[in-house]
Amino acid sequence: MTTRKMTFTLPEALASRLVNCVPAGKRSKYVAKALNEKLFERDRRLKESCLLANNGPDVQAIEKECDAIIEN
Repeated sequence: MTTRKMTFTLPEALASRLVNCVPAGKRSKYVAKALNEKLFERDRRLKESCLLANNGPDVQAIEKECDAIIEN
């Protein structure tokens, strides 16, 4: 797996917690895992929201109208 070095600015309290809780040699892996989990959860919620919105009665009614236009 390729990697990319990046620079981030964190609030002092958060940076201190990271330094105090995660050993120096493991911080990049820790942050990468936490970020991956957060982005995965964001994507999951976005997909769920889209499914709920697309299955709403208003959207289904519009789809039926469009289908009727296309079939004619």
